[in-house]
Amino acid sequence: MTDVPRLMRAMVLDRPGQPLELREVDVPRPAPDQVLIRVSACGVCRTDLHLVDDELPDPRLPIIPGHEIVGVVVDSGAEVERFAIGDRVGVPWLGRTCGACAYCRMGRENLCDAAGFTGYTIDGGFAEYTVADQRYCFPLPPEYEDAAAAPLLCAGLIGYRSYRLCGEDAERLGIYGFGAAAHIVAQIATHQGRRVYAFARPGDDRAQAFARRLGAVWAGSSAELPPEPLDAAIIFAPVGALVPAALRALRKGGTVVCGGIHMSDIPSFPYSILWGERRVLSVANLERGDGEELLAIAPRVPVRTEVELFSLDQANQALARLRDGQLQGAAVLQVRRPEP
Repeated sequence: MTDVPRLMRAMVLDRPGQPLELREVDVPRPAPDQVLIRVSACGVCRTDLHLVDDELPDPRLPIIPGHEIVGVVVDSGAEVERFAIGDRVGVPWLGRTCGACAYCRMGRENLCDAAGFTGYTIDGGFAEYTVADQRYCFPLPPEYEDAAAAPLLCAGLIGYRSYRLCGEDAERLGIYGFGAAAHIVAQIATHQGRRVYAFARPGDDRAQAFARRLGAVWAGSSAELPPEPLDAAIIFAPVGALVPAALRALRKGGTVVCGGIHMSDIPSFPYSILWGERRVLSVANLERGDGEELLAIAPRVPVRTEVELFSLDQANQALARLRDGQLQGAAVLQVRRPEP
């Protein structure tokens, strides 16, 4: 065990709808199957924003948000075998599963009935230290510095899971909402020879230009139809009205994947735009296999994450910029500055 202080700084949510508060709290101690991590960087995800804005049910309160955690193991419980002191690890949204429910037994741990979620029901990474179940931590590719690796752990993982559900034959891929997840998925899809069509909010010329720079063959408004029918579409923006918009852009037999944990209500739409064996499905959480695949693929592309850095005490500013659509790429809290 390295020298660990008794107290740490953390951004704490007492009640949804209120800003996070910077506090000194006790450094957690690892359970037998947990590692204690000194946090270097933590991404700011739209799910964190949904939590703060009271759009997710039944969070554990008070809670320390943050589930795109990069850090170094500084202590571990007696049963930990996967990691040693000094190892760099990443911690994602899925923090634990029961291993016993019907979904766990059928190999669908992302749907576990008793799952724990980092930064939602388990304290997360908007803090100087955190603990995590060793089974749900990932070793990180050395090619990525801490801040650059952070967005891979949720924007990347959920984006990649959404991308896989589009199917291997989806050559014309639409992406609605060009933020942190989209900018990672677009690079992978382009690398694999797919044609990416990017949809941003009307008037958001900056996001459209960003998408073209990352390889999109076309970028336009979410109110527009693409120049050719799509084989599949991923909706990352939490806007229910985009579901019928994406269906109208889809060929027969195509798939619309809703990649977020929260979305506004989907308006009614005519059956004719669903007919033709079009499908709409959601993505829930992640499986550890998603992380292993993505973290192996990302350096080969190579995926380059674009991040805007904030200090730990600027978490509310980062959330505000995300809420207002002012970010290009991903926001990351730089909790501990790199060693010189």
